[in-house]
Amino acid sequence: MKVTEIEVHEISLPFKDWLHYPLSHYGPPTRRTIYVAHTDTGLIGLGDGGRVVDPAVLERYIGSSPFDWMGDELSLPLGMAMYDLMGQAAGVPVYKLFGQKYRSWVPVGSWTVSTHPDHMAEAVQRYASMGYTWMKYHLSPFENVFEQTEAMQAVAPSGFRVHYDFTGGGTDDHMVDLLTRLQEYPIAGCFEDVMDEKDIEGSIDLRQRIRLPIVRHRAALDCTHEVLMGAGDAYIRGHQLLGPVTRQAGLFGAGNIPFSIQNVGTTISRAMTTHMMASFPSANLHFHTDTETWTDDVVHERLEPINGCVRVSEKPGLGLSLDRDALERLKNLELPAPSRWIIASSFANGAQMYFPMDPDASGHFMVRPDWKRGLVPFSFCAPIKTRYWDDDGGAEFEQMYARLKREGMVLESLTT
Repeated sequence: MKVTEIEVHEISLPFKDWLHYPLSHYGPPTRRTIYVAHTDTGLIGLGDGGRVVDPAVLERYIGSSPFDWMGDELSLPLGMAMYDLMGQAAGVPVYKLFGQKYRSWVPVGSWTVSTHPDHMAEAVQRYASMGYTWMKYHLSPFENVFEQTEAMQAVAPSGFRVHYDFTGGGTDDHMVDLLTRLQEYPIAGCFEDVMDEKDIEGSIDLRQRIRLPIVRHRAALDCTHEVLMGAGDAYIRGHQLLGPVTRQAGLFGAGNIPFSIQNVGTTISRAMTTHMMASFPSANLHFHTDTETWTDDVVHERLEPINGCVRVSEKPGLGLSLDRDALERLKNLELPAPSRWIIASSFANGAQMYFPMDPDASGHFMVRPDWKRGLVPFSFCAPIKTRYWDDDGGAEFEQMYARLKREGMVLESLTT
């Protein structure tokens, strides 16, 4: 069996209606690349990725056997397609290509962004109704985490948990104090990347002081040293090539350390992640693909959770079938370009703070504004409320946006 052709399709994915407003203020519209690999035997394998793979890389797969790419260390999305083909050719589900099955159901989480407490509460309710028991979000110092948590706790069903992602910190908070308060809420589940990835000693100290799991996603030393030092209770490996993540699975398995694989993408990515986590001994931490945030997909199947877990397919390969009509529809879908907007924040003492938002780069600033030097001190528990001031075409917005482009930030008090 040889690979004869690989189709490359760039698609747009619209957010669910109730998620559109907050997520469209977090970053630009979602674009994914779908790969359809053909063979001389008529089998078709599917892969899913972000940016389009370099043509020179793509060409290396043409004319090869999918089995040449066992433990692929060149391309994650094309590796998915090769494993899909291998499984179909052998008549076995993909998980059997990695080893024996340790679990038939794999825990999966949902995702949203930090925004007004009312949205956070709505997200908990909606995701719980969809079968999820975990929700992850990146904290932002433009919202008060305790007000958000109170709102989520008020509507959360029993057993629902929040995965707090601190994106490496970046505020002036004393993290031990902050997490000690947060962990008293029944809805609090775990804390990810609380400190800078290089502060391994700080992470070790945090584990000794905090009852809930400390999860490490970013790993300056690629996990090995962190595991030996006991820097985390659990780990996340995001968008890793198949060969390296398989080797790291052995590391985590030897220490019986929970971990998950995070590959954001369509149901193709969700299926691949499910198969891999089924076959790795300690891969029992809930994973995220963000598939639940979009309205459409390119395959007929849906991997929806039941009581927080998705079932591992026993069909050959990934167990998916391409929906050509959906693929063409999403290829031709033109999502509206994001417009300019302003972060408008109010403090308890009446001070007002404004930042201009670049539609193409809003997400990172929302969670780590400290990366832009010369700003005010930030905290996850400040007495702050934030609204999105969208470009309404008015003179007031235009004047403020022009001022912000000159000054970078505007901070006004009631006496200004």
